Amino acid sequence: MKAKLFAAMTIFAVAGCTTQPAEHAAKLSTQDPKWRSPECARAREAASTYEASEKKTMSMSAGLLLGPYGLGIAMAGKQHQAKMRNQFARDMHLKCSSQPLPASLAR
Repeated sequence: MKAKLFAAMTIFAVAGCTTQPAEHAAKLSTQDPKWRSPECARAREAASTYEASEKKTMSMSAGLLLGPYGLGIAMAGKQHQAKMRNQFARDMHLKCSSQPLPASLAR
């Protein structure tokens, strides 16, 4: 049981490490020719409001109250959010930068 809990908490910690799209947009070069494209402008605008529009999932404390199944549901929601955030940042990078994808977005 302890091993399962430890594995679950590790997955949750890794899923929480995905950077927000607005932070990734700030790191991109404004000198890149793709930066001025309409697609990039739309992606940057969406990135600035991404965090506010991200759906709130069940918190870990609420998941603990529901027992092991609730914890799993909460962790699955957090992991899904991290995947969607990573995909959004990847798409924005492809629209706004001529540089190759960073290793964190290549997965």
